[in-house]
Amino acid sequence: MSQVDLDGQQSDIGIGVKLRHTRKVKGLTLKQLADAAGCSESLLSKIENGRATPSLKMLQKLSSGLEMTVGQMFAQAPANEGPVARANERTMIHADPQRRGNGLMLERLIPYSDGHLLQGNIHHIEVGGSSEGALRHEGEEFGYVLNGRIELLLDDQVFALEAGDSFCFRSERSHGYRNVGDETARVIWLNTPPSF
Repeated sequence: MSQVDLDGQQSDIGIGVKLRHTRKVKGLTLKQLADAAGCSESLLSKIENGRATPSLKMLQKLSSGLEMTVGQMFAQAPANEGPVARANERTMIHADPQRRGNGLMLERLIPYSDGHLLQGNIHHIEVGGSSEGALRHEGEEFGYVLNGRIELLLDDQVFALEAGDSFCFRSERSHGYRNVGDETARVIWLNTPPSF
């Protein structure tokens, strides 16, 4: 199983290395990407050098500044272009569980490919974990709560959801979530077009 740690720990794919490589390939300076992502050059430099951990929201802003999705940044040369994604072969994207308000891991259900119009993950959200603020982007999203309890935040509304509940909304709406239960929540989350 390929693993990506956003907490700076050893992993198959280092987020800082990927960011720096992609930025240089695209011919962008630290300042240009930092400006596009709305962060300081200092923070971007720390992320690229593994001395700072980007939040999910910051990772999405950096990817957008690179004109790609987070999934594209983590894409590996496909070993198998077949229609089946085996449980023990899926990419796991880890956010740092020690960071307050995070505690999030994404399990890729649909491997990244230029040909896919749909993106799917299982969001594993630790107790107290969240999306770290509101997100907004193009598209449409669907989710199904496998277990646990979460609050889905849409614009100024809060929806309490538990196992068996589902949701669907336009991604242009301000959205986020947090685990308000006493166990790790797991949510199947699909969106189109791919944005992460």
